[in-house]
Amino acid sequence: QLQLVESGGGLVQPGGSLRLSCAASGFTLDYYVIGWFRQAPGKEREGVSCISSSGGSTNYAESVKGRFTISRDNAKNTVYLQMNSLKPEDTAVYYCAAALDVTAVQAMCLMASPFRSWGQGTQVTVSS
Repeated sequence: QLQLVESGGGLVQPGGSLRLSCAASGFTLDYYVIGWFRQAPGKEREGVSCISSSGGSTNYAESVKGRFTISRDNAKNTVYLQMNSLKPEDTAVYYCAAALDVTAVQAMCLMASPFRSWGQGTQVTVSS
């Protein structure tokens, strides 16, 4: 059974940093595009960042460019999202998701539609 587990969320002050982890079990991430998404109360889920199976290609939402960095360690079967210069508007539940890295998936990876396996989410709250 494919399972993704997010961790690393918490409460942080504006300007602070957090690193989220997405650990896979039951399958190897080597062949999967991994996306990070977030959903704030009363808002739709939005794509934050995604990374190709090799790690050679990454995409970011405009709202997080220059502040967030996605990376992966396939040996540890884990993908990370380093979040710096956090703002109150980054407050949300953050989810990771996996999609097989086939044609066109990377180009669409800030959209939820290609992804079939999702984690349960981790809460990030940015507040003073």
